[in-house]
Amino acid sequence: MKPGRLYTIAIILSGMVVFSAQPARADGAAGPRYAVPSWDQKLKCDKGHKGSCPRFIVLSDWDNAAVLDKETGLVWERAPSKQTFPWQEAQVHCNNLDVSHRKGWRLPMVQELASLVDTTQTNPSLPSGHPFENVQVNYYYWSASTVYGEPKSMWMVEFHEGKVIYREKTGKIYAWCVRGGLGVTSQ
Repeated sequence: MKPGRLYTIAIILSGMVVFSAQPARADGAAGPRYAVPSWDQKLKCDKGHKGSCPRFIVLSDWDNAAVLDKETGLVWERAPSKQTFPWQEAQVHCNNLDVSHRKGWRLPMVQELASLVDTTQTNPSLPSGHPFENVQVNYYYWSASTVYGEPKSMWMVEFHEGKVIYREKTGKIYAWCVRGGLGVTSQ
């Protein structure tokens, strides 16, 4: 083979290696990219953020009615309902919820709901600079988690001091719906 052809083949192969080493984008669309959420990371929100917390992103594509938690990867209603429900009706409320023309909402597991609690904060016990609205701080929110050994009782979280307690399903409690995560099979 002539030296000129070897040089040309080497250039072509080098170009193929360079281009094949680039990360591929499935959608090809421009837009924000977020770090992969992981329950072992802690995104700090403090008073220095002056009304915004880098952990949360209000989703403009969702008419500003949903919030992405970059720490957990969950998408929360920005403004949970001000109505109270018995537990089964809270499930129905979340399962039928339509936010920005999207369904797929559910009651959160107790761990997911409690992940919104910042134990350094009170009234509300949400991270400083959070973007949520209508959070009822003096009462509880249902979770989808049953109390072990007490199938008639469910775990719940309040956002005044961040308490996690349980109560029978018959009481009327608030519902804060979520999308994503693993959820539970009992819903």
